[in-house]
Amino acid sequence: MGQASRWKKLTILLGLNALIAFFAACDQGPRDLRVIQHVVFIMKENRTFDHYFGMLPGVDGATTGTTSNGQVVPLSHLGSPSQLDNLCNSWDCAIEAVDNGKMNRFDLIDAGTLNAYTQLDEQDISNYWAYAHHFVLADRYFTSVHGPSLPNYFYAIAAQSGGVIDDGSHFGSGVACDGSPAEVVTVIDSKGNRTMESPCFDFQTLADRLEQAGISWKYYGDSPNIFSTIKHIRDSLMWTEKFAPGAQFVTDAEKGKLPAMTWLFAPAVANEHPPESPCEGENWTVQVLNAVMRGPAWNSTVVFITWDDFGGLYDHVPPPQLDQFGLGPRVPLLIVSPYSKPGHISHTIYEHSSILKFVETRYGLQALTKRDSAASNMLDSFDFTQPPQAPLVLQTRQCQ
Repeated sequence: MGQASRWKKLTILLGLNALIAFFAACDQGPRDLRVIQHVVFIMKENRTFDHYFGMLPGVDGATTGTTSNGQVVPLSHLGSPSQLDNLCNSWDCAIEAVDNGKMNRFDLIDAGTLNAYTQLDEQDISNYWAYAHHFVLADRYFTSVHGPSLPNYFYAIAAQSGGVIDDGSHFGSGVACDGSPAEVVTVIDSKGNRTMESPCFDFQTLADRLEQAGISWKYYGDSPNIFSTIKHIRDSLMWTEKFAPGAQFVTDAEKGKLPAMTWLFAPAVANEHPPESPCEGENWTVQVLNAVMRGPAWNSTVVFITWDDFGGLYDHVPPPQLDQFGLGPRVPLLIVSPYSKPGHISHTIYEHSSILKFVETRYGLQALTKRDSAASNMLDSFDFTQPPQAPLVLQTRQCQ
């Protein structure tokens, strides 16, 4: 072979190698994402971003709020959990409070009082603030529905609510797809018409996508179990194989037995739903995260911690209106992982469906609805090239 031919062959080979390197670089994100082997989705209840993190430096937070008469009032310090009532957080109350983005009628949904205009500081929830400083806090995470728990729970498993806009007549009683007519929920159609229906549905969930792909998943928690309203799951072997008491999570995490996808719901005393104690709820979260961090799977795990709905509490950021159902008012999101960008504040718009999108992106799963299809995959909050962050094992606090 002549010298010219050898150079030509070498040039072609180098060009091919460069092309391979180019496509490898294009695939860098998804390939690095595969380091995540365990996703944990923790849902707490009824706190807004301004209520918990409005005073944290560097975030889009507020320490004052506007009332229906245009008055600007301070977000008063919530000294005791019992000081906070169970405020109205229904579909209609959320729409009224948001007031087409003016965010100025939170007083009207609670009979003209200022109970919604309250706030905690770092001393009240110091461990949550520590996670925010160390990992990722998102200040553009909105609830999927401008309404209460049940429809937002649906979005956390299915990126839709089946039209449901309220908690139903007996949500939490365990009555769902067992054939009993005792419980009903309000369902709204595309024209705004409302009907009362039994809370037993049959749409696809992320659990179905995982099951079809042979990817492990589990739900840890006690009543109410949102999956009890999905007929094909409630009536299948999954009901006995995929559900465990909430207390079992800590044991499984410490032993490295967590599945690829976990939904975890706190017991009532620790879910932070007013008037339950934020301190007790935070302590439960710390115990859960300590178990993950001390377990063998920390370096392959991400934990998403958020709150289901706004609980009637004030927040100053108008939620984007994606469709008839939401988005609803803003709530906190903490992203705890060895690959979270350290001390990062994400300003990307997220919602409950975004966590489903993250899982779908990780495993190449088909989207369930338009919501998760259009949602952010949340990768902007991660750096998979950084050395894994060490565990941040914290101490629980003495609650008053």
